[in-house]
Amino acid sequence: MAETHVLFVEDDDVIREATQLALERDGFTVTAMPDGLAGLEAFRADRPDIALLDVMVPGLDGVSLCRRIRDESTVPVIMLSARADSIDVVLGLEAGADDYVTKPFDGAVLVARIRAVLRRFGHASGPDRAGAAAADPADAAEAVLRFGDLEVDTEGMEVRKGGENVALTPTEMRLLLEFSNAPGTVLSRDRLLERVWDYGWGGDTRVVDVHVQRLRGKIGQDRIETVRGFGYKLRG
Repeated sequence: MAETHVLFVEDDDVIREATQLALERDGFTVTAMPDGLAGLEAFRADRPDIALLDVMVPGLDGVSLCRRIRDESTVPVIMLSARADSIDVVLGLEAGADDYVTKPFDGAVLVARIRAVLRRFGHASGPDRAGAAAADPADAAEAVLRFGDLEVDTEGMEVRKGGENVALTPTEMRLLLEFSNAPGTVLSRDRLLERVWDYGWGGDTRVVDVHVQRLRGKIGQDRIETVRGFGYKLRG
């Protein structure tokens, strides 16, 4: 099996070199770049499996780089931020990042988060999809869930609104699948963190809130309802 290729953009030489070595020890192939412009060039040349971007890098900051990557690809993106309460975290998620890790970080935690994001990516386009395709053809009709003008094809991993295809990132797709499997049921942020982000521990619920907002922007603002104090639910 080919090694997972990580694009790592970090301007601090010590952090960049230490993190690259740690990731390589865990079996990743790493392309490490010191600034955003070099990172964008490397992304276009190498097409990595995942991008790990520090928010504050010169040339092209991490948030802007994330937007550029998201314009061209659904490759998973994790942002690195030095401040957990920084607006940079929300900006990175709004730009299309799938998750974030705050600095200083433990190498084992970073590897766990990378692998969790990659599992989500595989869920949306890999083995699970192939397995579903081999199911009984009689179940095909039930694989397309309909909510008004919204159609969710759980086998083909496609979404249509008013007959038009809607492009979702793998994380957005998994989030929508969670809602689609339980329409009308209120799903708490903690449950969504566990089921979609694969967090076995408490996480930052801003990740959920920002992704719900992004999903609403694609499938309709009124399709996912906020239930104050409890979470969100999909309107049937």
